[in-house]
Amino acid sequence: MSSSANSHHQQQQHQSSGKALSRQLKAKGSEFLAATESSSNNLLEIVAFLKESNARKSAVIPCLLVVESIFCELLKRNEMQIVVQPLKPADASSGSSHKQWLQAQYKESFSAILECLAHEKSAESVQALTTAMKLIVAETEHPLEANTGTVHFPMSKLRQVLQAMLSTDRLNTHLVNRFLEYSAHLDVIYFCWKILPSLAPKEFCPSTVFIQNYLSLLGTICFGKEAVEESPSFLCIQMQLDYPYIRKHINKTWSCVMNWKHDETSHRQMLILLLEKVLSHLDKPVLLTDFLMDSLDVGGAISLLALQGIFVLIQQHNLTYPNIYEKLYSMFEPEIFHTKFKARLFYLADIFLSSSHLPEGLVAAFVKRLARLALIAPPQDIVIILRFIGNLFMRHPALKRLIFHPTGGEVPHDPYVMDERDPIKSNALDSSLWEVATLQSHVLPSVATAAKFISNPFPTAEWDLASVLEINENDIFDKEIAKKSKEYALSLERPTSMFVHCGGEKTSQCWKLY
Repeated sequence: MSSSANSHHQQQQHQSSGKALSRQLKAKGSEFLAATESSSNNLLEIVAFLKESNARKSAVIPCLLVVESIFCELLKRNEMQIVVQPLKPADASSGSSHKQWLQAQYKESFSAILECLAHEKSAESVQALTTAMKLIVAETEHPLEANTGTVHFPMSKLRQVLQAMLSTDRLNTHLVNRFLEYSAHLDVIYFCWKILPSLAPKEFCPSTVFIQNYLSLLGTICFGKEAVEESPSFLCIQMQLDYPYIRKHINKTWSCVMNWKHDETSHRQMLILLLEKVLSHLDKPVLLTDFLMDSLDVGGAISLLALQGIFVLIQQHNLTYPNIYEKLYSMFEPEIFHTKFKARLFYLADIFLSSSHLPEGLVAAFVKRLARLALIAPPQDIVIILRFIGNLFMRHPALKRLIFHPTGGEVPHDPYVMDERDPIKSNALDSSLWEVATLQSHVLPSVATAAKFISNPFPTAEWDLASVLEINENDIFDKEIAKKSKEYALSLERPTSMFVHCGGEKTSQCWKLY
């Protein structure tokens, strides 16, 4: 028997044994539910098997599903419910003691389920999370203690679930993504924010993994107002969302997060969360000024995200930052074109340079820096740069002197100083746009056409940058290959021999090679 056939045979055996085990567990669970007192050992065996399977890192899904069905049914029947009222000693019956025994097994089973959240296989741990949340819903609808009619939510169990997700040595992105199904409900939002501040360490700095898990969890939970504005949904309790209460806990939680020591990954993760969700809920956003200014000096994506935060503070909270244009100018580096935050940078630059009252020397420096970067940028980014430069010319007509500057110098003797950090001192007004003129001879017609704007009359309205910000190299290729042309470039890649397929997905899609 070949190795592949042997592997297939082993897989079939494993699947059949798994199905047989699942049937046995279901049978034991059904037998227990049919006669709970006479089949107590069945429940003990199922829980013990769950713990053993998790310890051996084997499949736990069949066992989790059986445990879930058993306790959801017991809760639905109120067979574990104990009436809270003063009882005489003579009233204590064997039924009450059996209910206490069931509650003890329920508690132990829930702990075993939480341990399965750390299972090394994602599917197994995700099922453990699903089982735990279903039991929380069932217990809310059928509480363990019958009281005077007040709604009971098992806060302690939700806390245990959140704690299990906040591992200190393993990133639980799969669990956080699964929790999205629950965290959009108003009741879950409320109780999560009631718990989260207490899960944030205050006396010490947690591990990097814990910080990333905590920030990921915060990112999945709605922050109040956006959930109220949408059609409200509830997991198990219909309630009015107390936004002031939630906002108080958001501020308390964020003050802890800010005091932790962050590496580059969590720093970037925290800034994204701050900009997308947290900032609008903070009581005193201006207190973030020092943090954002320090982040500006880190470089890369972190500086760009910090710049966006500072822009919000300038726009909405009257923050003054005198060197903001120097910071923005320094962010236009070649590596920015290879990050997913490229569109964000152009968006911010477009806003910062939208005023027609800016000094011409400042705007000219941005034009020259962008034009110089266009010589080494990917084709899709060259088009963005050229459209952006054209919009700046329309806002500042006096900059048209750069197009054909009589004493602007040539390539070897360009007066513009690329390495100057202060854009005003870069001598951009004394230069000319020979870079854009050079791009008119670009091999790609779309780039060459975009560069010809300096030789044609300007349009009456600015170009829409949004239409080109998300274009990638595949879009450009597909557009060019769809055109009909009289001349064809036959050598896309350097040949290594005659009639040999030289690879490349696009090559094989568009040409038949013999």
